Amino acid sequence: MTFLTAYWKNLIMANYIINPEYLKKYIPAGTELDYWNGNCYVSLVGFLFNDTKVLGLSIPKHKNFEEVNLRFYVKRFENGEWKRGVVFIKEIVPKSAITFVANTFYKENYETQPMTHQNKLQAEIFTVGYQWSSKENLHSLKVNAYDFTTEIDTESEAEFIMEHYFGYTKYNENTTYEYEVQHPKWKQYLIKNHNIKIDFEKVYGNDFGFLNDVKPASVFLAEGSEIKVKNKRKLVL
Repeated sequence: MTFLTAYWKNLIMANYIINPEYLKKYIPAGTELDYWNGNCYVSLVGFLFNDTKVLGLSIPKHKNFEEVNLRFYVKRFENGEWKRGVVFIKEIVPKSAITFVANTFYKENYETQPMTHQNKLQAEIFTVGYQWSSKENLHSLKVNAYDFTTEIDTESEAEFIMEHYFGYTKYNENTTYEYEVQHPKWKQYLIKNHNIKIDFEKVYGNDFGFLNDVKPASVFLAEGSEIKVKNKRKLVL
């Protein structure tokens, strides 16, 4: 059954290679870290939700909004195949009702903060940016890209980052929640430059303060698409 439908638009993905030891305590039961070319990644992702519906219904003033999250990549082996998914450290949105629904029904770690976004095309340069506030600090994630899209190469770093279709949530040491996110393969824009201003420690806690001194290995801008989030499944392992 489909829980949520929306259009995800203009996804900025800033990707950091880190020591997998930093993530061990966050790995949900029944999953393991997913690597690309031997590297472990976390990604800072900003994007827009448009035309959001929960169980087919639009919620007034909650159809269009921003989200910024920090996530890492896992996989789970089931029925003879690998399911590739993401785990969220924290998801920030500007709507308290979204936070309540996600934390209550999907056991996620959402937080409500004031947010704005930028979406501008000028002289064939497409500028996309997301800004949010936490504890009187302003944080931002911004890219300038060329105004055309390209297919994502098979087995590329971009494909690894973008093509994960499951979400996993660690409820406790033995219980994991799983849900599927359905969408077509995305296209990406060619990035000209980026600007990231964030205090990871203030936003995501002491465990991720080290990212303040790490430069992203890559930054992508995905066009996005319609998406469907299926109902969660409880895994007791």
